[in-house]
Amino acid sequence: MTQTTEAAATSEDNRPTEKHRPRRSRTLSLHRAWFVAAVAFVTITGAAAFRSLPGLLIDPLHEEFGWSRGTIGAAVSINLALYGLTAPFAAALMDRFGIRRVVAAALTLISVGSGLTVWMTAAWQLLLCWGLLVGLGTGSMALAFAATVTNRWFTERSGLVTGILTAASASGQLIFLPVMSLMITRLDDWRPAAVTVSLAALAVVPLVWLLLRDHPADVGVKPYGAQEFVPKPAPVPGAARRAVKVLFSAARTGPFWLLAGTFAICGASTNGLVQTHFVPAAHDHGMPVTAAASLLAVIGVFDVVGTVASGWLTDRFEPRRLLAVYYALRGISLLFLPMLLAPSVHPPMIFFIVFYGLDWVATVPPTVALCREQYGDDSAIVFGWVLASHQVGAALVAVLGGVARDVFGTYDMVWYASGALCAAAALMSLVIRRRTAPVAMAA
Repeated sequence: MTQTTEAAATSEDNRPTEKHRPRRSRTLSLHRAWFVAAVAFVTITGAAAFRSLPGLLIDPLHEEFGWSRGTIGAAVSINLALYGLTAPFAAALMDRFGIRRVVAAALTLISVGSGLTVWMTAAWQLLLCWGLLVGLGTGSMALAFAATVTNRWFTERSGLVTGILTAASASGQLIFLPVMSLMITRLDDWRPAAVTVSLAALAVVPLVWLLLRDHPADVGVKPYGAQEFVPKPAPVPGAARRAVKVLFSAARTGPFWLLAGTFAICGASTNGLVQTHFVPAAHDHGMPVTAAASLLAVIGVFDVVGTVASGWLTDRFEPRRLLAVYYALRGISLLFLPMLLAPSVHPPMIFFIVFYGLDWVATVPPTVALCREQYGDDSAIVFGWVLASHQVGAALVAVLGGVARDVFGTYDMVWYASGALCAAAALMSLVIRRRTAPVAMAA
């Protein structure tokens, strides 16, 4: 009787164990976090369609409406500024209403803003659609979204995942830039490209709503690499108030200003300068628009490689030194660019494109890592504010680059100034102090 009871007990003990083992194996090989990261990647890629458009439309809008490049650059500037300034509030809204709702609303806003440009006839409508509506939408889909997904779903491989999600913007550029450039050239009309952007953003909404989840606890799993189950935190009320409190708390620390300053220079030398003005600058030197747009797309190819590699390096090396190297190399490359622009594509220009592409947003993973090190649980919101400085820098150069071209007839001064700023960013990165424990942030 005792043996029978013991056998039954052993059988009962073994049954859940045997049932549980294959599920654990599947969890380790196909953790739900990777599916969430994949959906986030596709979402950011779709939202990035608009980011490919402004540089292609400066000349067509100038020719059709007679608007100055400074005016068109102002619309891009508003968009870039809102892209950054919206990010910390979007991160707080994700804590309040969930990632899925905020992202779906943001994609819808991008679709509406881009679609309405088809009927615009005045410059203020460009500022409203391109600047305000799309700026708010892309800001809610900014890198703070990637940081939120990474912080919630991953305790291991966080640097690699950050790099992959950051590369999604470059993937969008790679996919949409050649297509829209060819569309504008062949059809001799910019409107089909705007409609394409609108439809691309709208098409991702069902994917987000059906597959994206806010927290690992929603599907009963641990974050990837975590040893213990993490309960889903309660919604945090007062999203705007919290975002501002976190800003004031972080602003009392030196690392915040160094991170914000370096990232402002990052934005000035990438989105504000190269992404916005490279195509018209190359066209000034006689290069066809399709060729210049293809070069930007190649930057997108190597951006993916560089950003993923940077995430891998961030998991293994000191992020401050990585940032210093990235900014120094970027500055050197920009100083040589004015000498490389020509009517045709030649080997030195291809070398610049590859080199610059590898460094385009390689700065993001180490910057996110430093925010996490310094500010703990509030790091996604702090990174949102750091990203705001990135976009303010981008916005300033987007408009100043257009003004410089109107006044001096060349972009050379802007290339040289950006190269010098990158050298300053390299030095600033090295003086960010180390912290072994996160600072106490605002409640």
